[in-house]
Amino acid sequence: MQCRIAIAILLGLVPAVPVGAEDSFHFGGAIRINHAWRDYGPTKGEGSTNLELFRLDSRGQRGALSYSAQYRFYNDFEAIHHAWVGYRFDDVGQLRAGVQQVPFGLLPYASQSFWFGSGYYLGIEDDYDLGLVWERGDEAVRWHAGLFFADEYGDGSRFDRYSFDVAETSALPYRERERVVLRRASLHEDGDESREWGVSAFAGRVENDVDGREHDHLGLALHARWKRDAWTFEGQWAAYRYDVPGQRIALSAFAFPFEAASEAQVLSANVVRSLPTPAWLDSLTCYNNLSTTQVSGAGRRDSWQNVTGCSIGRGPMFTYVDWIAGYNMWFIGGPGIGIDDPGGARWRSRLNINFGFYF
Repeated sequence: MQCRIAIAILLGLVPAVPVGAEDSFHFGGAIRINHAWRDYGPTKGEGSTNLELFRLDSRGQRGALSYSAQYRFYNDFEAIHHAWVGYRFDDVGQLRAGVQQVPFGLLPYASQSFWFGSGYYLGIEDDYDLGLVWERGDEAVRWHAGLFFADEYGDGSRFDRYSFDVAETSALPYRERERVVLRRASLHEDGDESREWGVSAFAGRVENDVDGREHDHLGLALHARWKRDAWTFEGQWAAYRYDVPGQRIALSAFAFPFEAASEAQVLSANVVRSLPTPAWLDSLTCYNNLSTTQVSGAGRRDSWQNVTGCSIGRGPMFTYVDWIAGYNMWFIGGPGIGIDDPGGARWRSRLNINFGFYF
């Protein structure tokens, strides 16, 4: 209830005096419709179409102060996406407080598809938590430093959320606590070519909600992006570890918990091509996002995901057309990520078309 009230205040925030030339205010949102065809599960071989999302957005700036908020309504649950306020010290430095993206790995995403990469489902891509983030950078180097106090709700037993966090289940009763994140990226531009390479790291803890014991939560990533003309190539190596007893941790989002390996390496490789467009299209981008979760030890099995697709933009309309293939991969019919449970040792695939109208 408190989160809903806070979001309502931010979404309805209007300057008390007329907005000046240097100030800005925006209120908008999106409606998205999704069509899916699967070769697995109860609806195998059948297509389904539904209203996937309705969302509300608001952002604004007045002088050195700024804010941004987004709240989402899905078919069977609703959730905060982000809600933060910021203060800009100068042209290169800013501090933000609130529910915001954790600055880890390739930003803003380590993928281009609607389906994201494997890291998203493991909480190391497009993750939003409650905390403070300091950002400073120029054309050559960009720094991020973050202190996060908990997940966006501070409640591991709440599975209705957008980004993936540690879940509190009867078998694995853990929840996220404090975490410190540091990221550095070097940038270089030379005509029609740009290069970025960097390193990210975090250290934090998770808490057993039954006995109160705390366990380390660590992560590290090396990431690079190279753009030349219409081509983009991205690569990332990431590793994470939860120092919990046993070999598993529970995660959750989109109203469902699942189990994943408590320690793994996550590798991503993306190839992107922006294609020429006719006059009636604004953008046409095609991509292949390959990612894998590599594990070792008894009771564990590697997971793979590959997404081949294109995104199409025209005015306020944006569409993803993706073919997703997964092996032992949760959200594509697998039992979890990096675990060796029945049903994981096979490939499954899905055609996904997501049409969005953004206003």
